[in-house]
Amino acid sequence: QVQLVESGGGLVQPGGSLRLSCAASGSIFSIGAMGWHRQAPGKQRELVATITKIGTTNYANSVRGRFAVSRDNAKNTVYLQMNSLKPEDTAVYYCNCVAASSSTWRNYWGQGTQVTVSS
Repeated sequence: QVQLVESGGGLVQPGGSLRLSCAASGSIFSIGAMGWHRQAPGKQRELVATITKIGTTNYANSVRGRFAVSRDNAKNTVYLQMNSLKPEDTAVYYCNCVAASSSTWRNYWGQGTQVTVSS
């Protein structure tokens, strides 16, 4: 099994910054792509950013230019640097990864961390 634990969420003012971290642990043979999704109240979960094992990134149009995703393969950790935060960024942020455990590839999800952007 693979476990993902997010950290770094909290309350921040509009225009502020926040850095999220997500560390994978457990029975890991290999980790492929990693990324972040978010879910705001009353809305469907949406993709925020992804990063491949070699560092290729993708971003939702709503966060491109403001957010940056990165990873540390040695630590099995993915990060999300969030700058110029807006109230509409308020959501529960979930990290995810594609990982091989017991020789099978599966998609794993963290428990989520709350990000609130408000004055």
